[in-house]
Amino acid sequence: MSKTDADFIAQALPAFMSEAAEQIDLIESLLLQLEESPQDKELLDALFRCAHTVKGSAGIFGLGKVVGFTHHVESLLDKMRDAKVVCSPAINTLLLQCNDQIKHLVQTASNDAADTVVEGLLREQLIAQLEHYGASSVAPANAPQAHVPVPSPPAGDGQADWRITARFGPDTFRSGLDPLSLLRYLMGLGAVRSIEPLIDSVPNLKQINPEDCHLGFVLLLRTNASRELLTDAFSFVEEDCQYALESVPTPESVLVKAIENMPEVPRLGDILVNAGAVDSQTISMLLKEQGADAGKPRLGELLTREGNVAPEVVNAALGKQQKIRENSNPATEDRYIRVQADRLDTVINLLGELAIASAGSILLARNSRQVALLESNLSMSSLIDEIRNGTLGLRMVPIGETFSRFRRVVRDTASQLGKEVVFEIFGGDAELDKSMVEKIADPLMHLVRNSLDHGLETPEERVAAGKPVEGRLVLRARHETGAILIQIQDDGRGINREKVLQRAWDRGLVERGVVPGDDEINMLIFEPGFSTAEKVTDLSGRGVGMDVVRRNIEALRGTLKLVSSSDKGLRVDIRLPLTLAIIDGFLVGVGKSKFVLPLESVVEVIEAADASVKADPSGRHCVELRGAVLPVVRLRSLYDIESGNVSRTSVVVVHSPKGKYGVEVETLLGQNQIVIKSLGRLFKTLRGISGSSVLGSGEVALILDVVSLGELSSTASITSNISM
Repeated sequence: MSKTDADFIAQALPAFMSEAAEQIDLIESLLLQLEESPQDKELLDALFRCAHTVKGSAGIFGLGKVVGFTHHVESLLDKMRDAKVVCSPAINTLLLQCNDQIKHLVQTASNDAADTVVEGLLREQLIAQLEHYGASSVAPANAPQAHVPVPSPPAGDGQADWRITARFGPDTFRSGLDPLSLLRYLMGLGAVRSIEPLIDSVPNLKQINPEDCHLGFVLLLRTNASRELLTDAFSFVEEDCQYALESVPTPESVLVKAIENMPEVPRLGDILVNAGAVDSQTISMLLKEQGADAGKPRLGELLTREGNVAPEVVNAALGKQQKIRENSNPATEDRYIRVQADRLDTVINLLGELAIASAGSILLARNSRQVALLESNLSMSSLIDEIRNGTLGLRMVPIGETFSRFRRVVRDTASQLGKEVVFEIFGGDAELDKSMVEKIADPLMHLVRNSLDHGLETPEERVAAGKPVEGRLVLRARHETGAILIQIQDDGRGINREKVLQRAWDRGLVERGVVPGDDEINMLIFEPGFSTAEKVTDLSGRGVGMDVVRRNIEALRGTLKLVSSSDKGLRVDIRLPLTLAIIDGFLVGVGKSKFVLPLESVVEVIEAADASVKADPSGRHCVELRGAVLPVVRLRSLYDIESGNVSRTSVVVVHSPKGKYGVEVETLLGQNQIVIKSLGRLFKTLRGISGSSVLGSGEVALILDVVSLGELSSTASITSNISM
């Protein structure tokens, strides 16, 4: 390999690994679908194409291990789609394991030392199993005699010519083999173009031993059988026979290849003439005939019927013509470009700074009272909004792509635990920022495994409890008030609160004898090192994982809630913001402090005299709204903000998962595009605050957490006791 080629491969290898990873993920998804529909021909074809794509791409880069191993997988898939091997749970499990091995080989493609001896031994075992299932093909009805190999009906899509040369050794007859039987079988796989004996090794008749074999032949066979199938025919005689297979291009295949490699020529006749399939005089004659015929038959039909052009050649030309039309129409092109994530993050960060600068410009324009300048700045702000929405849309991906990964997890874990589980996904089209999707994958993985291990019972336990044998695990997502709600729900045994509380007493997490509320007991399972498992297994028992789940979700400004019932199972609610970058916010003020409410959560604003916000006997503040009592959070009291004596205040009505409540503020500053900045480590646990932002004036505004404020609105009045 030249240095130039080596440099090219080194540069292009990351792109191959990325594309191969997509194909590998698709293979896993298709295999899990195939398990539910084992006879689906389209799924089998798609699987074969994926494996073939990985193998072909790996071959370009000289990745022999990937090519060699994937070839065995491809061979079994080929037999499955030709109905020679029937898909079964055991085969599906094997193919999933093989897909894992292909993934390993791709990931270690740039570092051969990472492919350990253990992995090599595992590959040998997998190859042996693939060959075992491949050898169990169903034999055709007219199979030859027992001592001749019994391959299945011909495989492959198109006809091809093969030159098969075979020379049998002197001991062939003594081994009980019949060369003529093998020859008859090969002839039955297609159409014999020619056959000639090889007699150069036959000795003089005076010296010949009648028990020795001196047979040999050259067979030219047109067949749609694959090379693998033809090779299998010699599997029982390979020790007594020297053979060779050579693919001979047919005249039609040569023409088809020439058409495929031809530059873009729009007209069908010109394509066939340039390829040498027909002369221009014949095309002219057929075009005149086409014009004279009232029925106006297609040129392709006339060429096949009267121009002596093979149908496959005409079809290739028609396909070439269609491809030219599609390429000439940009609207039909699938246009994609790969962009590194960090570059996109840089653009989004700059966009945030641009939004801040725009807000500052609008503020200055308002203060200058120049109408033209203000209109110009507002127009620029509108364009920035459009750029923001378009740029953030580049980062939005359906969360269903992440959900689909768990099908394999559920399948393998349930099998390991001896449980039967029906796994369902809803709302997979709900979109979330890609950075959020990547960070939420591991917490979801822990929660799914926890439901399978601790939540769902064994089949025997479910029958005894009067439940269906199969457990049900549901993963769903939907947008809700400017956030996304992800739920993991099972119909298992739920949380055993007595057991959790006892373990909490034993570990000193709760003072012995104190019984917290149900929600607090449920949340104890997220304490570091907490576990109710009786023994340590591969899945649980060490108390590691659930505390990391909570920490990771809270780091994403998300919240966790558990809803447990002994007869209905456990539901885990996770609420996450749609993006970590920019939001539309409603800016309010209390004294000199500025706060931001997510605009999606704002329902309305009501004017209220200070006296109209009253405290009930338990210390909770409330206001009357259209005959109903609305809980109110007073930011002035909650955060102990110094404030002037204001005669009137406003109550911003917001919607949270627990219902509506009010936020009492002193000034309304209107809608703003808010660039979210993370809080410092010191303020991460500040109640009711989810982030901060820099305003156009240079001031800092705190972003209010609608969910946690909603919880505060239902508790007794809090003055300055803020949890830090």
